[in-house]
Amino acid sequence: MGDLTFAVMQKNVDNIFTVTDDELIECMKFFGERMKLVVEPTGCLGIAGLKTCGLNLKGKKCGVIISGGNVDL
Repeated sequence: MGDLTFAVMQKNVDNIFTVTDDELIECMKFFGERMKLVVEPTGCLGIAGLKTCGLNLKGKKCGVIISGGNVDL
C-alpha cells in the first residue's frame, strides 16, 4: 500500500472486512451459475464481503464494482 492510498484510507474507511477462500469460491459459483458471468476471485471480493460482513443491508442501496475475467477453468 502506498503513502497516497493509505492516507485516503485513513481519512475515508470506517471498517475493513475479510472473506475466506471458500466464500470467494461461492461467489464465483454464484456469478457463473446464476449470472452467467466469469469473474475472477478478486472481482468477487465486494459481493463476498457484503454477504458475510454481518451488516443489515435490507432495504438499502449498495454499489459494488465487479471486475476481472482472468480465470482458468
